[in-house]
Amino acid sequence: MYQRLFIAGPLAPVVVFAGFSIIVFLLSRLTLLFLYWDRVSKVDDFWLILPIGLRMDVVFLSMLVLIPSMVLLLLPSRLIRFCAPVFSGLFTFLAAAIVYMEVATIPFMAQYDSRPNRIFVDYLVYPREVFGTIWADYKLDIFIAAILVGITLFFAWRVSYRLCRDHRSWSIIKRFIILPLVVLVLVLGGRSSLGVRPANISTAAFSNNHLANQLALNSAYSAAYAVYRLGNEADPKDFYGKMNEQEVIQRVRKHSLIPPENFTDSAIPTLHDQSPTVKRERPYNLVIFLQESLGAEFVGSLGGRPLTPNLDALGKKGMWLTQLYSTGTRTVRGIEATVAGFPPSPSRSVVTLDLAQHNFFTIAALLRRQGFLTEFIYGGARHFDNMAGFFLGNGFEHTITEKDFINPVFHGTWGVSDEDLVRRANQQFVSHGNKPFFALMLSTSNHAPFEYPAGRIELYEQPPDTANNAMKYADYAIGEFFRLAEKEAYFKNTIFLVVADHNTRVYGADLVPINKFHIPGMILGPGVQAGSYNKLASQLDLLPTLLNLMGVESRNPMIGRDLLAMDEKEPGHAIMQYGNTHAFRIADDVIIQQPYKNPQQFIYRDGRLKPVPLNKEFARDALAHVLLPSLLYREQKYRLPAVKAH
Repeated sequence: MYQRLFIAGPLAPVVVFAGFSIIVFLLSRLTLLFLYWDRVSKVDDFWLILPIGLRMDVVFLSMLVLIPSMVLLLLPSRLIRFCAPVFSGLFTFLAAAIVYMEVATIPFMAQYDSRPNRIFVDYLVYPREVFGTIWADYKLDIFIAAILVGITLFFAWRVSYRLCRDHRSWSIIKRFIILPLVVLVLVLGGRSSLGVRPANISTAAFSNNHLANQLALNSAYSAAYAVYRLGNEADPKDFYGKMNEQEVIQRVRKHSLIPPENFTDSAIPTLHDQSPTVKRERPYNLVIFLQESLGAEFVGSLGGRPLTPNLDALGKKGMWLTQLYSTGTRTVRGIEATVAGFPPSPSRSVVTLDLAQHNFFTIAALLRRQGFLTEFIYGGARHFDNMAGFFLGNGFEHTITEKDFINPVFHGTWGVSDEDLVRRANQQFVSHGNKPFFALMLSTSNHAPFEYPAGRIELYEQPPDTANNAMKYADYAIGEFFRLAEKEAYFKNTIFLVVADHNTRVYGADLVPINKFHIPGMILGPGVQAGSYNKLASQLDLLPTLLNLMGVESRNPMIGRDLLAMDEKEPGHAIMQYGNTHAFRIADDVIIQQPYKNPQQFIYRDGRLKPVPLNKEFARDALAHVLLPSLLYREQKYRLPAVKAH
């Protein structure tokens, strides 16, 4: 075997590595096809997954081996033999990384319905929490991965080392003849196109089925693309479409339903005056209880499983948002929407971005200027997703996090239990006396590996550590919080919002599985009329509505709608981000935007997106909402006006 490979001369290790990688990608893709056959087989032309997958594999491998191939052709054979350990180490590492990524795809896809992406990369910086979750749920996967990676390391090193050490020498003339041919082939392979625009990750998107498009990729390419995007916060105009700044602002303002005369500052284009229906001399306090992964499918009164009796009962006492949709699929997306009123951008959440770490609008910054105490109470680690940095730089006076809980009832992978959280929060609120306050509470218990104190709930199913049981425990903690709060003086002067940050596993056949963005939202407090609000709403609409209920006069840059001030005939709207795909929905009409592709329009019926002809004006409105966040962030135009010195 080796003698046949030696004919490739100094390129022999490249040829073997590329061939090995193609086989790994193919076997992985076939495995995933088998695992998800019941879903993928329903896709028209699903067989295209294999040829498109091969094309994407060639694109990735061509880019990956271009530089090593050039180096091997330019170096004399004796130097290649001398550096054999270096080259062998490189190809061994790459082979092991490719095997690891494909093995890791199976549990990751089971959770996120996607190949390793930005979420995968983001979580790598939190090894303690992530390893605890993986070890609890995926011991067999870890064992299999360790074996396969170990075997790969052993054989990849032996084969590549021998091929580098014993390769057949080529003359200088032969090298210089072959070098430009190899470069040309690999450049064309990497471009995979003779057109102006080379192939890219969206080339794999051949259908309206998200899962099928994901299977046509390979995981190393998907993760590498996520890393590239993290390091290069590109202008979304380059891959969604161009629009001048004034048109972006004009179209977004129109959909915000804010009267044009209320916009007050050209330097902060979305800044506007907002007046409450009833202005109060002493505005009400505000508590936002953000629930981890509590999708509507787990809420009985929203048509889900009967797991939330406490939340269902509270919903009957307050404003129950029956058609509320999250803006994204991660906690930081829920935070930026419910705490900053900021729409989802194509880049990372602003919670983690440099330019948003100071002088970026949050409800805490606004209320702190009006004399409120502001705090963040969380049972997990303060550094997770840069939450403490973002909060403390943008209006929160202090944080209470995992390290501040003394003798908690229960401590799991992601921090202390939700009942520890709610009891500490209640103590904190009582300590404020008559001072107005705003607090953000963030739950942790409803997160894989679903750890919570025993004996608190009647299990919905066995074993105990399941999402459904964790949902029941999260609801138990919600009930415990309000049981405590109702006994205290602050309760009658506080507006409460209980809302999910996002759903748990977000997956589906459509480009954006809209039903998986459906979340519960409940507003309770003095002056809040009990009843269901059945119009479509977004997390972005929550803060403007809360400011009205609190009786706060404000000037803020939020583009969400005050639900209490909307005309009855005005349809609701929502903005959703799913990976690199964006949905802009008004009533049941939806525009979907993907990188480097023309917008598509759908109507949402019976839980599915059905294609309809494109309304170009509607599509321009959707594009404006995709471009706005980056514009406001990069130019630092999402903020409060400077306070004038006296």
